[in-house]
Amino acid sequence: MSRVYLLVEGQTEEAFVNELLTSHYARLGLYLVPIIVSTSPGHRGGVVRYAKVRPQIEKLCKQDARAHVTTLFDLYALPVDFPGKSLSVYPASAKGQDKARFLEAALGQDIGQKNFIPHLLVHEFEALLFAQIDAFAQWTDDDQALEPLRAISSKTLPEDINDSPHTAPSKRILAAMPDYQKSFHGPLIACDIGLDAIRAVCPHFDSWLRAIEALA
Repeated sequence: MSRVYLLVEGQTEEAFVNELLTSHYARLGLYLVPIIVSTSPGHRGGVVRYAKVRPQIEKLCKQDARAHVTTLFDLYALPVDFPGKSLSVYPASAKGQDKARFLEAALGQDIGQKNFIPHLLVHEFEALLFAQIDAFAQWTDDDQALEPLRAISSKTLPEDINDSPHTAPSKRILAAMPDYQKSFHGPLIACDIGLDAIRAVCPHFDSWLRAIEALA
């Protein structure tokens, strides 16, 4: 069984991998191992500075050349020292998928390891949950509160929901459901939606999964 290490931002992404991705890829002969990025001694979670993350990616790539390494980081709010972000040719006004592909290419070039698959979520984990808004219903007593989420998802693909501090997917969810707790509700809602439904409306995410599946 081939091993794939996933360096993830936090507990939410770790649970998402364990609960939704692991069994799917095990059937393909791929063993997925999520690892939460370290920010400082004794602290884990969040990509605060790329300088903190780079050594961790390199270490994973080099410690097991037969395994593959990939990332599950949010495109939203990446640090300014992330590869490609400060370049004059960075397509800051482009669609999220275009920005992600640009930064992924820069990240891959910076790491320079053949067993590394760079990946960024567009724009953040919560975007995946917009694949099926009805999955939120069991977590709220006010179904009408979900109407703003239904309205945006009816006309915009999840990965095209913009990433401003006020209208990013997570901010929209919190506005509709103030009790939303990312690490608790997020993975559960994703599991209720299902991997196939998420992939059907999140092409960038789907292309990443296809790249992993190609390792089988």
